[in-house]
Amino acid sequence: MSEIKRSTPRDVKFELNVNPYAEGALIASFGNTRVLITATIEENVPPWMKGKGSGWVTAEYNMLPRSTHDRIRRERKGPSGRTQEIQRLIGRALRAVVDMQKLGERQIILDCDVLVADGGTRTTSISGAYLALEIAVNKLLKEGKITSTPLKERLGAVSIGINKDGDIIADLNYEEDSTCEADVNIVMTESGKFVEVQGTAEGDPFSRDQMNQIFDCAQESLKTVFEKQKAALQ
Repeated sequence: MSEIKRSTPRDVKFELNVNPYAEGALIASFGNTRVLITATIEENVPPWMKGKGSGWVTAEYNMLPRSTHDRIRRERKGPSGRTQEIQRLIGRALRAVVDMQKLGERQIILDCDVLVADGGTRTTSISGAYLALEIAVNKLLKEGKITSTPLKERLGAVSIGINKDGDIIADLNYEEDSTCEADVNIVMTESGKFVEVQGTAEGDPFSRDQMNQIFDCAQESLKTVFEKQKAALQ
């Protein structure tokens, strides 16, 4: 039977007000992984949504050239398949906790730029992007552009892995991620509802009991994330 070796994420920090121009801005840090996130409010929606009285939330994701051990090239010809997959994941996750009718006919764009990549860049981006989204929504409320919050509940994400010893570890760093037997990214709401689960056996297959332990570990780990989100807003 596997044991949960680490049920808390690495040191979680949200540094707010890092950009004076964006409607929401912060640097999200999970351990050494650092992601700059900005929220932009636009008083329009994509063409296919015009006239429906409904809003939209979307995201873009990018890794800066020296966010990794070796320099990576800028994606000047368009996002790679991996980049598209991650930014679609971020957008889907955020839309799951937003009432688009209450947002009105406007869109909020979350830009996630990875400054330092030490594992968990997509989960760090989701956890930080939700907070930037809440800051932007609070600005709309303060300005009287919306009368009630479109946010249904808080959102967070964390990676959970199983190492070669069979131990379950929360919030994998790069070294742990590159050597683990299984890697599962879990997006959850504060009430414990699943938004998305992405899991792969990198080595030996994992059991249903291990999967249940992974879910328990994720839920416990995300308590810290939600607490840090609330503390940052205060």
